[in-house]
Amino acid sequence: MKQHKPQSLAEIQKTHKSPRNINIEHREHLSRLEKIAVWITDNVGSMGFFMIIFCWTIFWLGWNTLAPNGLRFDPYPAFVLWLFMSNVIQIFLMPLIMIGQNLQSRHAELRAEADFEINTKAEIEIETIMKHLENQNELILEILDHIQKSDGKTKTEK
Repeated sequence: MKQHKPQSLAEIQKTHKSPRNINIEHREHLSRLEKIAVWITDNVGSMGFFMIIFCWTIFWLGWNTLAPNGLRFDPYPAFVLWLFMSNVIQIFLMPLIMIGQNLQSRHAELRAEADFEINTKAEIEIETIMKHLENQNELILEILDHIQKSDGKTKTEK
């Protein structure tokens, strides 16, 4: 019977590198403009930003509807300046958000790749543990068989 020699823990540790921290690697490789795009994407896509825009719009419309005529800077029904500004904001934010989403997608792909590496290492380690357990099981069965045979001899001798 051929004995399979499983890998030892030291052998496993020699063959595997420690896992990389993809989050840190990703952040270190971003340019300043890319960091700004990710920050804008993170913050513009939040309820806080929505509430700022919503409150500003209510203020703008309320002021230009209810304030004394001399203090209105974009009186009803015009609101042209606000429409122009909101369109400019949308035109600038859309590509920035898309850039940020692309960067976040690339980061997600790197994390998935790192997860795959870790899972592969874990699979090898689990396989090694299973081989150790199989080897131990075979040895225990051999010892048990040897004990049973030696018990049988001592009973016949008595």
